[in-house]
Amino acid sequence: MELDINLQKRVGNFSLNTAFTLTADKTGIFGPSGSGKSTLMGLIAGLDVADSGHIRLDNQTLFDSAENINIKPDKRRIGVVFQHAHLFPHMSVQKNVMYGYKRTAATERRIQPDDIFEVLGIASLLKREVNSLSGGERQRVALARTVLTCPRLILMDEPLSGLDEDLKFQIIPYLNRVFSEFKIPLLFISHSMLEMRMMTSEVLVIDKGGIQQHIATESLARSSWDNGRRGYVNLLSLGRSTEHHDLFAYNWNDTNLILCEAGEMEENLFELEASEIILFKRHPEATSARNLLKCRVKNVYQLGNRVRVELICGNNELVAQVVPQSVKELCIQPGSTVVAAIKASAFKRIY
Repeated sequence: MELDINLQKRVGNFSLNTAFTLTADKTGIFGPSGSGKSTLMGLIAGLDVADSGHIRLDNQTLFDSAENINIKPDKRRIGVVFQHAHLFPHMSVQKNVMYGYKRTAATERRIQPDDIFEVLGIASLLKREVNSLSGGERQRVALARTVLTCPRLILMDEPLSGLDEDLKFQIIPYLNRVFSEFKIPLLFISHSMLEMRMMTSEVLVIDKGGIQQHIATESLARSSWDNGRRGYVNLLSLGRSTEHHDLFAYNWNDTNLILCEAGEMEENLFELEASEIILFKRHPEATSARNLLKCRVKNVYQLGNRVRVELICGNNELVAQVVPQSVKELCIQPGSTVVAAIKASAFKRIY
């Protein structure tokens, strides 16, 4: 996919002025409320019209003010999933998800309904009424309806913000399966850095109607200090666990990790707070931590009395957070070697 955008739009006292080109499969649009995220999405989808500029998707012009081109929303083949599912209340789940499919030309139908039902785990919901669904089920049904239109691009506008944390973490694996298996490009709009890290590979940072950065998602997360009291959180995708005495062992690429929690799925996501990682200059003689990882320092970020140390541990990366005095005492600098000690109980399972 190639999405080429150059748009200007004024709404009251707010002005949107953006220009960028995207080629990645999973891009986030990240910024605070009122920054222009939803305005931009509405223009791309054709739900609103820009004052000037152009939108080109895979060499097709969808909008060009100079050429007087403005393709109608239903002809752009861009799917939209909103914060609220907007399902048809008078239709069953099955009729909802098949609504767009039946209106999609047979030549453009490249996704079979049964396949999306399986990936999203909604086969058992098809005969139910939409008013009986939970929030997470409604979002999965809304996504199925959108995917079955076989769009060239899907826009998701704060789709998880209305869900509590447990439901949010339940639905994210389904979302990732959809975009991985059906190869549909995604523009994911959110103000949550954690959601961005789970759903995207790169991010457009927007503020006051303009694009401030176009950056890899993890690079933004590691360099940003606006994460509240918790600070930076490492996300580790681990496979199925095996028993290790009274604990559980995981393979993390070329490294073995010992955790307190079992993982029964093929993919389990854990979080590890950067402040939970203790750094040593050399291998300690004895420690209660079950994980001792020899690491090379890649980068060091400092803000005030906090320092983030970006580590390379074999084929993996971690970020630890220490204080400036520790950096001096351990002679931490890019290229130096440290041992990262992590307790088995420090890992918290997300899903």
